[in-house]
Amino acid sequence: MEKLASTAHYLQFLKLGGSLITDKTQARTLRGNVLKRLAEEIARFHQDNPEMKLLIGNGAGSFGHVTAKKFGTRQGVKTNEEWRGFVQVWQEAATLSQYVVFALQEAGLPALVIHPSSSVIATDGLVASWDIAPLQAALQAGLVPVIHGDVTFDTLRGGTILSTEDLFGYLANQLKPSRVLLAGMEAGVWQDYPTCTKLYSLITTNTLPEVVPALSGSRADDVTGGMLSKVEQSLDLARQVTGLEVLIFSGEQPQNVGKALRGENIGTLLRT
Repeated sequence: MEKLASTAHYLQFLKLGGSLITDKTQARTLRGNVLKRLAEEIARFHQDNPEMKLLIGNGAGSFGHVTAKKFGTRQGVKTNEEWRGFVQVWQEAATLSQYVVFALQEAGLPALVIHPSSSVIATDGLVASWDIAPLQAALQAGLVPVIHGDVTFDTLRGGTILSTEDLFGYLANQLKPSRVLLAGMEAGVWQDYPTCTKLYSLITTNTLPEVVPALSGSRADDVTGGMLSKVEQSLDLARQVTGLEVLIFSGEQPQNVGKALRGENIGTLLRT
């Protein structure tokens, strides 16, 4: 496929879903071989397109969701026990992010983690402030910054959890990427879940009401929302950022991440 047009300002966001890089049915279980393959696909794209800017985010998967559900961390943190749970969720999310960055570095990418918990303040479960200057500097330097679903302090809830999509939503308004790529286990948005025989190739703001009844949650514990949440967040983001496209696709199929980074519309495309 022809290489994307060269521009110093071209930026894509890529999420490696928690269900893709971990086994969400087993607490704190990494899918190491899958992560290694994904890192190698990303590295090949980066090597072929060094002028492209890339921001990677990863979901928490089985590193955090079970603990977060146990303590109700997303809903708020007030008691001593809940704050201990907050720290435990942070530890698990930070551990997974280190695995992700190590795999990316092993594949040859200049990747580094920027932990949201150290710089984001939320208000009632939404990003209220975030000093993104270090992240911008990393992109400008040609590095690959990695963020992740994380706990954050919250002015109303005490503490909460922000998903990678929550964080991408804030950053997209600041950085104006051309594409947001959400790589998970599902091939896209199914018209007939859980039978899963036919995908929606395109969902727009106008067609969303027809799609909603077909959408369903994920198979394992997920405290930050299932497919319906992802679709609604994606379309909301597309409305906010002119020209933005969001792609929901499977990273389980080898080469799909590389194809998506190169501009192929595999899976389900969402736009206004």
